[in-house]
Amino acid sequence: MDISEFFPSNYLRVQDLNGRRVPMTTDYVTAEKIGDDEKPVCYFVGIDKGLVLNKTNANSIREIAGTGDVAKWPGVEVVLYEDRTDFQGKRVPCIRIEAPKKVNSKVRSAFTAAPADDDIAH
Repeated sequence: MDISEFFPSNYLRVQDLNGRRVPMTTDYVTAEKIGDDEKPVCYFVGIDKGLVLNKTNANSIREIAGTGDVAKWPGVEVVLYEDRTDFQGKRVPCIRIEAPKKVNSKVRSAFTAAPADDDIAH
């Protein structure tokens, strides 16, 4: 049992990713009071925990969505992954966001196409 299980969080943490790259679809963004500040929190389809957005992650979603208008962010496909960042003079784990990898359909079809009859050795 991990000690973090004794201290559940309402927000996504690096531990929640378990070292995986996790595809997600954005649901909505809302402002929530975090400590003394109000911060944007992005929620994703199918999970209860939101991701408190820092400027880096907010800009990543903006780039993927093609707009900074959070009202247009629902349905945006992203991938959450673990990275590291500098915080208070230390390198610490963090969650980052990127666009899903696009597979070139021509390349994919070259690998999945059935061989022609004359390509099969008899």
